[in-house]
Amino acid sequence: MEFLDPGGPMMKLVYKLQAEDYRFDFPVSYLPGPVKASIQERILPDSPLYHNKVRFTPTGGLGLNLALNPFEYYIFFFAVSLITQKPLPVSLHVRTSDCAYFILVDRYLSWFLPTEGSVPPPLSSSPGGTSPSPPPRTPAMPFASYGLHHTSLLKRHISHQTSVNADPASHEIWRPETLLQVFVEMWLHHYSLEMYQKMQSPHAKESFMPTEEHVLVVRLLLKHLHAFANSLKPEQASPSAHSHATSPLEEFKRAAVPRFVQQKLYLFLQHCFGHWPLDASFRAVLEMWLSYLQPWRYAPDKQAPGNDSQPQCMSEKWAPFVQENLLMYTKLFVGFLNRTLRTDLVSPKHALMVF
Repeated sequence: MEFLDPGGPMMKLVYKLQAEDYRFDFPVSYLPGPVKASIQERILPDSPLYHNKVRFTPTGGLGLNLALNPFEYYIFFFAVSLITQKPLPVSLHVRTSDCAYFILVDRYLSWFLPTEGSVPPPLSSSPGGTSPSPPPRTPAMPFASYGLHHTSLLKRHISHQTSVNADPASHEIWRPETLLQVFVEMWLHHYSLEMYQKMQSPHAKESFMPTEEHVLVVRLLLKHLHAFANSLKPEQASPSAHSHATSPLEEFKRAAVPRFVQQKLYLFLQHCFGHWPLDASFRAVLEMWLSYLQPWRYAPDKQAPGNDSQPQCMSEKWAPFVQENLLMYTKLFVGFLNRTLRTDLVSPKHALMVF
């Protein structure tokens, strides 16, 4: 854990290589189903993460790679290991939250998506002070397009990978942006709308099925993102504060959940509600869903728990979040009820979930 710590020897080496502009090949075959299918069909996936990174071999289809800088390369492999590792034997009663991987994810989130202060600068492995890594030549995305959904219905062909000249201040957040996008892509982007419609057909092949550990790590990500997004000072959070004075990190706090997480999480939850075994392990999915639905639980200013006789009244400031995520509250709730009707409610564990 010390070796892989965000301030540890491994990261220092990553930053040392970062300064020398290397590119490493990450096989497209390791990416989640919808992303892999899209790239193989020569269509650029929606996420800015892939722009200018797809590399073709002269032979064509097989052997596609993403050309990644050292930081991206390391984070992609760190994220993919959640999906590829073998589940622990049931005889070993290890709580996920005690596993090194879970604790490292937590440390990375706290380091790169800080709720207070800014992201620590890259550390160098040379004794003579820090050598900050250069921003990647293609910063993750221009800030002007934050919060705007791409209205173009034309799928972008991979040969048209445009380079983006972002605001120089954005280089301070390219690492947080990369970390979040890689985690979301590798952990949540296993289902697409087209795939979801196909899944409804009786002939659907069984698709990716997350493990309980996977779901618990996603819940950790969601809880941290709520704390991160809600750590804006009140004056920064108000719409009138959208002046040019906001820092890239503040912009990112505002955009992180709606822009990167919302839609992929909805499809992920939709799949879990429909395909998870009807047993008590569903508790992990339920908790993840409830964590997302209640961002006020992770807000820095949450009220001290008063006496239970007083009904808790939600502040108006959460109304926009509820409106933007309405299907998460309504459609998934109906999905939960449908599951519940098919489970044995005599079992205390199932009854507890309904409670």
